[in-house]
Amino acid sequence: MKNKRIAVFSAARNRREKLRAVPGSVCWAIGALGATALFGSLGIVISWFVPYRVRYAIFSRWSLFLVWWARVCCGIRWEVEGLEHKPSKPCVVLAKHQSAWETLALQAWFAPQTWVLKQELTRIPLIGWAIRMLQPIAIDRQERKEAMQQMLEQGERRLRDGIWVVVYPEGTRVPPGRSGRYQRGGAVLAAETGAPMILVAHNAGECWPKNSFLKYPGTIRVRISRPVETRGRDVEGLLKEAKDWIESNTRAVSSSYESDERAAGGSPN
Repeated sequence: MKNKRIAVFSAARNRREKLRAVPGSVCWAIGALGATALFGSLGIVISWFVPYRVRYAIFSRWSLFLVWWARVCCGIRWEVEGLEHKPSKPCVVLAKHQSAWETLALQAWFAPQTWVLKQELTRIPLIGWAIRMLQPIAIDRQERKEAMQQMLEQGERRLRDGIWVVVYPEGTRVPPGRSGRYQRGGAVLAAETGAPMILVAHNAGECWPKNSFLKYPGTIRVRISRPVETRGRDVEGLLKEAKDWIESNTRAVSSSYESDERAAGGSPN
């Protein structure tokens, strides 16, 4: 049944809709290339001489520009529920991962932030070099035991320095209507440090699909949970709560599920 729903959603992207998305997507790509060249080259040079928070402010402008430019060129708008739940003190953020959009847009609401990511991403020209200057938690996934220790040590340090730690527990972008295997890292970090978790659900993949040049007009709906206390709780319980909340609220905001299933999604709590 789930595959049938996904097929229905995919079929809705007919040839006419794709053709309509081409001009805006081309416009966005041109602007994105120019912004990447500008922020990547000038930002990297300037960042050698300024402290971390100034570096973050410079590079986050690139991310927020790309989100705004997608709104201008492609008609991608957004609505956010639950932002009032955000505490003043940085937490561990566990977010649904469908698109590149959320990796950019979350910087508007949780700043400054860093990410748990694959070491390979820091080797990408310009973008990877910029990421390296923002104190990421870059781990080697081939060495699982060492990677977990790296994440705990660096994550605790970032939280202590007042930096939000963003984790995508599915590990990779997952198409709308599907759920990936949730990995324990973010829950372990929260449990070990005692930092609360903030959970984020959204439907960004419906407008900005994975590995697609085309971007489609629409409204991305984002839900942010209340802080989840982690002190004294076991990792498996935290991971289950995170997955249940993220998946149910993703269903609630997504058009790639049937309406009866969407109604069972719940609301921010």
